[in-house]
Amino acid sequence: MPMQMTGKLGELKSKGAKRLLNALLTVPPRENLERLGSDYGGWIVPADLIKPDWICYCAGVGEDITFDLELIKRFSCNVFAFDPTPRSKAHVERVAGTNPKYHFFKFGLWSSDARLKFYAPRDPDHVSHSILNLQGTTEYFEAECKRLSTIAKELGHDHVDLLKLDIEGAEHEVLKNLMEEDVAVKVLCVEFNQPAAFSMILKMVRTLQSWKYSLVAVDGWNLTFLDRSILKEHANAALAS
Repeated sequence: MPMQMTGKLGELKSKGAKRLLNALLTVPPRENLERLGSDYGGWIVPADLIKPDWICYCAGVGEDITFDLELIKRFSCNVFAFDPTPRSKAHVERVAGTNPKYHFFKFGLWSSDARLKFYAPRDPDHVSHSILNLQGTTEYFEAECKRLSTIAKELGHDHVDLLKLDIEGAEHEVLKNLMEEDVAVKVLCVEFNQPAAFSMILKMVRTLQSWKYSLVAVDGWNLTFLDRSILKEHANAALAS
């Protein structure tokens, strides 16, 4: 059965996530949505749209690349992943070091090309570091960051079919830059990391919707958007067949 936003309501523990979900339930559910990856690292995507020639960017690797690898296994896509965290690099080398379709780059995604500080999480067992220092720590490492348009140009891509953002609070700056530079992305998967003001998240969601995206899935703080032009093309192709 297709996964729908309403089906996730009872599973959400965060009151803020429930408020966000309720505020966005006016979006009709879409068929052929599937959750790929582990319980921790999985994402809901439109499985009927993804093709072998798709270019998939996954920003924020951590120590769970089950979603990335499922894209390769199911659809034979090329996945380009970005994360400057040393533990993430080590994890990728262990799990996907020989996978010819998995391309890992040790830099971060940001709204400009710059060298920035990545602050450690409070729990040393956790891997994800934050440019915005979400957890208010003092330990950090420095790493190179690049704009989405810079990365695409360096890799020779004129568009991105799927973009996943799990970047510890940096998503707002990256999304603003994506809209400013009008980078073509068909499927946009965004984790709105916590803590963050509900009003700020809702404003960004509404901005994306008013720009060119339809929200098709909510899984906790993980939201999946589709470019409406792609939905229209897909609907027209279905009618023609």
